[in-house]
Amino acid sequence: MSTHTKQQRPWSLSKGAVNGALVLVTVYTLLPLGWLLTASAKNTPDLVGGNPLTLGNVHLGRNLHDLATADGGIYWRWYLNSLLYAGGGALLCAFICVCAGYAFEVYRFRGKEQLFGLVLVGVLVPTTALALPMYLLASKVGIVNTFWAVFIPSLVFPFGVYLSRIFVAGYVPGEVLEAARMDGAGELRTFWSIGLRMVTPGFVTVFLFQFTAIWNNFFLPLVMLSNTELFPVSLGLYSWNAQTHSFPDFYPLVVTGSLLAVLPLVVAFVALQRHWKAGLTAGSVK
Repeated sequence: MSTHTKQQRPWSLSKGAVNGALVLVTVYTLLPLGWLLTASAKNTPDLVGGNPLTLGNVHLGRNLHDLATADGGIYWRWYLNSLLYAGGGALLCAFICVCAGYAFEVYRFRGKEQLFGLVLVGVLVPTTALALPMYLLASKVGIVNTFWAVFIPSLVFPFGVYLSRIFVAGYVPGEVLEAARMDGAGELRTFWSIGLRMVTPGFVTVFLFQFTAIWNNFFLPLVMLSNTELFPVSLGLYSWNAQTHSFPDFYPLVVTGSLLAVLPLVVAFVALQRHWKAGLTAGSVK
């Protein structure tokens, strides 16, 4: 009995240490969100005075009204721009990535692995390093300071192509595709009716990754755009934050706007969670 107890004691200590570490990580992760929740309800004196975490003096309604009316309500224009950039860009990008991943995995063509190697090289290149070359290309084409200058680059996602190929290899059996071809289905019909449906979890995963990346993207819009009406919410809040030293009244607007900017990411992950979980557990039932 004592030997059994001695053997169990190190496991209990390890379990407690792991749980304690998880609690610390959770608190560290949620603390910025908690700060946003309390700070968004504060007025300028409370924020400047260093009292954002106190629960008294709630001014959330006033802050939301000021946010909606500041500069003619331009914040909502920025918000709509971000939804268009991130929502439309991520949706189209995910479809392109799934198509490319399906082609790389299902078809045989000359130079396939070499071309896929170039895709993997693209994964290693940081997006900030490509901002200046993309600006020069956009300047040559004449789309600088337009919606397309931010939207078109968001359609390129090398890691999404790699991830899509992995999903196709794991969730689209070759026997199913061959049976569809024997029944007379063309390649486009096979992909649209069978391949795309079976790889839906991969599509959702790529969409969530790219949606988050585009929504949080800052450097590319900063390089491409000068018209404030085309700004995404990240760049718009940055422009307001740059004025807080001269105009402290912008401080509550920046904090409240940052809180609202988190909501689409939360909604996207919660709404698509079951599709993502289905993809993570699909392999266990094969």
